[in-house]
Amino acid sequence: MAFLEVKHIRKVYTGRLGSKETIALKNVNFSVNEGEFVSVMGESGSGKTTLLNLLSTLDKPTEGEITLAGTPLTAIKEKELSRFRREQLGFIFQDFNLLDNFSLKDNILLPLVLEQVPVKEMESRLKPLVERLGISQLINNYPYEVSGGQKQRAAVTRALITKPKLILADEPTGALDSKSSEVLMKLLADIHATKQTILMVTHSARAASYSNRVLFIRDGEVYHEIYRGDQTAEEFMNRISQALLFAFNRGEKNEI
Repeated sequence: MAFLEVKHIRKVYTGRLGSKETIALKNVNFSVNEGEFVSVMGESGSGKTTLLNLLSTLDKPTEGEITLAGTPLTAIKEKELSRFRREQLGFIFQDFNLLDNFSLKDNILLPLVLEQVPVKEMESRLKPLVERLGISQLINNYPYEVSGGQKQRAAVTRALITKPKLILADEPTGALDSKSSEVLMKLLADIHATKQTILMVTHSARAASYSNRVLFIRDGEVYHEIYRGDQTAEEFMNRISQALLFAFNRGEKNEI
């Protein structure tokens, strides 16, 4: 059994009073092995955000099933969802989602505070992570006192501190300049090298080139995927760019 399994997922949104239906996802099927780094790409409106919302348990599918480490997500009771997200999932957002009135340290520790983890354990988890991510000298600063790249490193630290089974990254380089984006993606690649499972939604071929595999979604369906194999990030980026070009032109190309 795969670590993450998405089977026959369909998501339909219905307007007020049962008016016009919008089909966001049609019949999505894919799986992710433990320790994989998978990117999802597609045009605006293709269904990427809907898919991420379903994987993060922020929404439920109309049909189909999503299973994480053997647990069907739809079987989790509503009152247990918040805890499940905090304990099992790590989130990295485009806009960082840091609280300006909290220091970076307090932002990072917030998930553990909510879980009532003992202070000694929180500190023992914090120190190696902030040192590894290069923000140990900044953790007493507030988000408005540091750069975008440093904010995103704090957000990555927060995602890792709960020791999640799966990290979900939503356009993590979207608010960063090219240099900060490259630093972040190398950081995510290093994190992935520790066998951390990552699923990232991105519009950037360069960002996606750091992953093992790229899924392409269009009109609510996964229609294509490519594997990196032993290619360099640069070589893989060129293949991703070609695949996106064919998709944009509605061309067909068979790749293994």
